[in-house]
Amino acid sequence: MLIDSHVNLHAAQFDEDRDEVIARAREAGIRLMVEISDKVSSFDQTHALAMAHDDMWCTVGTHPHEAKENPALTAAELVELAGRPKVVGIGECGLDFHYDLSPREVQAQVFRAHVAAARETGLPLVVHTREADDVMAEILEEEYAKGAFKLLMHCYTSGPLLAKKAAQLGAWFSVSGIATFKAADGVRHVIRHFPADRIIVETDCPYLAPVPMRGRKNEPAYIPFILDKLAEIRGWSREEAEQRTEDAFFNLFDRIPRP
Repeated sequence: MLIDSHVNLHAAQFDEDRDEVIARAREAGIRLMVEISDKVSSFDQTHALAMAHDDMWCTVGTHPHEAKENPALTAAELVELAGRPKVVGIGECGLDFHYDLSPREVQAQVFRAHVAAARETGLPLVVHTREADDVMAEILEEEYAKGAFKLLMHCYTSGPLLAKKAAQLGAWFSVSGIATFKAADGVRHVIRHFPADRIIVETDCPYLAPVPMRGRKNEPAYIPFILDKLAEIRGWSREEAEQRTEDAFFNLFDRIPRP
């Protein structure tokens, strides 16, 4: 089974061809997609997509870029929204100190609200982290000490030390098209050391199209290119890569019925 664990099909880039992109995904054998919330204020749009398609589920949350839109976002608000049908995760949330589109202290405050919601609901936390390894590790360790929660380090491109700490907390890791980029040797090195039973794949479409589609708008139909690269990096057959990532996906997103 081919699964895209992280799509942004609500994005404006798909306004002219959304139905065609979804059709191409199915033609390519993509059986499940998780539509990711980038801000609570547009969650209704994200949720509507999941409700409209039997093979689509969704998350609820606010990306660190958007944290400034509601610095007072609470875990209770997230928990309430997570009670809707087909919501299977909390996020995308986290820290992004590369762009700093929201103040860092606001990013951290909003991120902690998401962690609390994940802990309360039992839903996995979908974590975005960029150039914030030390602070991310500190927050994850502090929050985990308050009570366990499931977490996914989405589109992981950070360093090996954060990966090791997250793995010790039981984290899953998702591999994106970045793994296929010529200059991504460091990313591939870290992927080689991910826990073998906690790796899944994603496109993060419309961003980060894998080689040989780099430069185009990314879409779920390109998942096979990422699986092929993951298999190469880990020394797995393509069939083993599919089976391992499928098993890991359903262990993480355990609210989704396995066909």
